[in-house]
Amino acid sequence: MEPRFNLMTNEIGAKIGKRFTNVSLAIQQSPLPRDLQELVMLRASQINGCGFCVDYHTKEAAAAGESAVRLHLVAAWRESIVFTEAERAALALAEEGTRLADACHGVSDETWDQVRKHYDDDQIAALVYLIAMINAANRLGVIVRNQGGSYEPGMFAGLTS
Repeated sequence: MEPRFNLMTNEIGAKIGKRFTNVSLAIQQSPLPRDLQELVMLRASQINGCGFCVDYHTKEAAAAGESAVRLHLVAAWRESIVFTEAERAALALAEEGTRLADACHGVSDETWDQVRKHYDDDQIAALVYLIAMINAANRLGVIVRNQGGSYEPGMFAGLTS
């Protein structure tokens, strides 16, 4: 399977991509813990089948010191003991916010209540935008067939302006 299109070598694609990256940078700089951001992005990327994003967020999390055990268990976080209640709330929100078409209820009140219990308003705002942005990134990657395996931590650090 070959990539279909390189959005970053297209003038319009690169222009939009730069703005997309700037939104992501604002989320990254929010009070939402960076390690949690990577776990949430990894889980949504797993659900969406975006090999590039799974590669990206696994490697970024590992480079930041996340343990291999936790990275391997993100896909089965409900059946593991390595995530805190707060992390579980964020992962549940990520799943429900990603699987909107699979659920008639969208995000459940129970999940939302757990998120409210563990995060302040600024963190929730960042978490909601994070879930929306990673789902958009996953869709971009899947549509153009960006493949996983070649990402190196920090390789997109210069894309912001």
